[in-house]
Amino acid sequence: MNGWKTAATLVVALGIVDCANLSCAEDVAASTTDDSPLQPEISRNAWRQRIEDAKRRAREVAQERREHPELYMPIPEDPDLVATERVLNDESLQAGDIVSTNQGMFVFRGRTDQPRREEDFVPLPAR
Repeated sequence: MNGWKTAATLVVALGIVDCANLSCAEDVAASTTDDSPLQPEISRNAWRQRIEDAKRRAREVAQERREHPELYMPIPEDPDLVATERVLNDESLQAGDIVSTNQGMFVFRGRTDQPRREEDFVPLPAR
């Protein structure tokens, strides 16, 4: 997602949160007595200042992402780990099934009614 879309999303999200907080504050203020320590609805200028602060923070985040994109790159998944997880979670394996990996060939010796473990896979000798 580019920086502007991220910044716009952040501004909208902050605005929604602030709107929700304002709505809750109105509900609470309406249900309390005059001696309550709660403050009344915020002023128009205070609301505008919150919006400007949110926009400024969004611009700062967008600038940070542009200056240091390497910090926001997704971490690539280890293909060996993904393959291992896929085999360990394969519910269709039956005892005697052979699985081929980059580590060699393995025979599944586990039980179908129990969770898979690495010990359930016995290496086949290389020829």
